[in-house]
Amino acid sequence: QVQLVESGGGLVQPGRSLRLSCAASGSGFSINAMAWYRQAPGKQREWLGSINRDDSTDYADSVKGRFTISRDGAKNTLYLQMASLKFEDTAVYYCRVWVTGARSYWGQGTQVTVSS
Repeated sequence: QVQLVESGGGLVQPGRSLRLSCAASGSGFSINAMAWYRQAPGKQREWLGSINRDDSTDYADSVKGRFTISRDGAKNTLYLQMASLKFEDTAVYYCRVWVTGARSYWGQGTQVTVSS
């Protein structure tokens, strides 16, 4: 079993930056890939980007160039650095982790609100 705890969400003004974290804990697991998603009110959950074990990354077009995904393998922690935030970035942000055996786990989500 893997537990994911997200942090770093909050209220931020348009144009500002914010960094989210997702810490994975548990025992006997090996992470293959990690990803960030978000879900705005009334909308489907949206994939934002992923990072693999070799630190290669992929991003959705909607956030490419503004959001950066990174990880600290030693700490089993995933990061999402968000820059130039817009009103439409308001959502609950979730991390997801794939471990050996093709199982995946979701975090509980952290709210990001972009408002002036």
